[in-house]
Amino acid sequence: MPSSDPVPGRRPDRPTHLADLVARNASERPGHDAVRDLSGAAPLTLTWSAFDAAVSAEAARLRAAGVRHGDRVAVGLPDGADYCVALFGALRADAVVVPFGAGSVTRELEVVLDQARPVAVVAGPDDAVAAGCAEGVGATLLGPPDLAAPVPDAPADRAPADPERLALVVFTSGTTGRPRGVQLSHRALLANREQAGALRPAPVNGVDRVLLALPLFHVYGLAAGLLQVCWTGATVVLPGRFSPDRLVETVVEERVSVVAGVPSMFRTLLDLGPERLRAAMAGVRLCTSGGAPLPAGWLADFRAASGLDLHEGYGLTEGGPVVTSNDLGRPAKPGSVGQVLPGVELRLVDADGQPMERRPAPEPEPRGEDPLDDLDYDDDSDPSDDTGLIAVRGPNLFSGYWPDGSGGPGEDGWFVTADVGYLDTDGDLHLVDRSSDLVIVNGFNVYPREVEQVVAELDAVAEVAVVGVPDDRTGAAVKAVVVPVAGAELTEETVAAHCAARLARFKRPAVVAFADELPRTPTGKIARRTLARM
Repeated sequence: MPSSDPVPGRRPDRPTHLADLVARNASERPGHDAVRDLSGAAPLTLTWSAFDAAVSAEAARLRAAGVRHGDRVAVGLPDGADYCVALFGALRADAVVVPFGAGSVTRELEVVLDQARPVAVVAGPDDAVAAGCAEGVGATLLGPPDLAAPVPDAPADRAPADPERLALVVFTSGTTGRPRGVQLSHRALLANREQAGALRPAPVNGVDRVLLALPLFHVYGLAAGLLQVCWTGATVVLPGRFSPDRLVETVVEERVSVVAGVPSMFRTLLDLGPERLRAAMAGVRLCTSGGAPLPAGWLADFRAASGLDLHEGYGLTEGGPVVTSNDLGRPAKPGSVGQVLPGVELRLVDADGQPMERRPAPEPEPRGEDPLDDLDYDDDSDPSDDTGLIAVRGPNLFSGYWPDGSGGPGEDGWFVTADVGYLDTDGDLHLVDRSSDLVIVNGFNVYPREVEQVVAELDAVAEVAVVGVPDDRTGAAVKAVVVPVAGAELTEETVAAHCAARLARFKRPAVVAFADELPRTPTGKIARRTLARM
């Protein structure tokens, strides 16, 4: 079994509850900026002391609304200070947070809330979908936290310390298209923060001002972003609405030193031109990219234009989420997502879960009488031939899927992911493909099966298949190839309108093509490579 210590050999006095991060920072650096919220009409700043007070007030509000230890609280506010306070307020009330995107469509939110059964839903005042779905499951609907609410005289009762208590249930689409709740404990999330913090140089340190151009309901923005800031007591800068001009202006005005984003965001910044981009990023020490594969060309172009590397990592919700990272002190290796974090183990396995052995280099063949010729031979082995499913072990792993904890790490602690990769000669991980047909749009997972189910609801659709196609802006886009019912009238506009009412924007087909039949392999499976070219 793996060590319970997140970083073997190091046993610092670390918190066992996520909400204690805020309290610790309020005690150690009360006047230091914790949150800079630029999403509203005027910038809003919360120091660590003010943040801690607002979190306590929010915990009291939730307790007054009937939230008790272990209850679920769904949080779906726009990214900003309100979201941060709602998240930690629920955690301080010893609730389990279920994050969802503000502005979610009814069909998707109903599925999540029906499984999670939250006691309370915290959403914006104009979010009619959240209000309707909360009523559908009998949950109390609450508006955003009052950031100026008085701190209660007596703190809410805390349950006995238990790092295995669930902190988050993050719903992600499964390979069947139905969302599955990933159970993340305080132990897993805190362990992953310590593991990431042990990198040198650290991705975030106490003097950094970290710009998160990421949605906070996504585990990358929430855990690898916001929680990592809280681990170090740094400052998070939340820019609000994204545009390239607005982002670089924010970087300069807010003295940002770390920028975290997805590949497509960094690609968009290239449109500003190298002169402006390099000048704006002059004070930035680190850019991190995640959520989707980073094309080597984008890395090279960004490096040439800005003078900065994009340091890519690999993670998944079940891993808390960060598993590997490029060496932050060296130039990023194109195509690689780096090596495992301290305290994380990784290996490649076959379809049966058995470890794959690295193939040895071939024996040299003598080429002449000169002894030196014996050392001059070509190694025709290709590391990419040794692909396998990525398996992970460590204290950062999840506690199985909601609600019964099934599907989690095995008895030996290993969790086999759905990702396929190989290790190069340096031991760096390269992602090759997914064992499913996952499409990653702007860092968000789209499973074709879910989109296919929605399109197939149309009576005029006889058959449909969905595939990912390259997109210069988002990395990938969703393409639907539809076979209409004979004699039926079906247009691209009809399909688009139907999907707009039922799918989040990033899941909607960007391309709709029509065909008389779907291409298939000799075994009857849909030939997705052919599909992409149709």
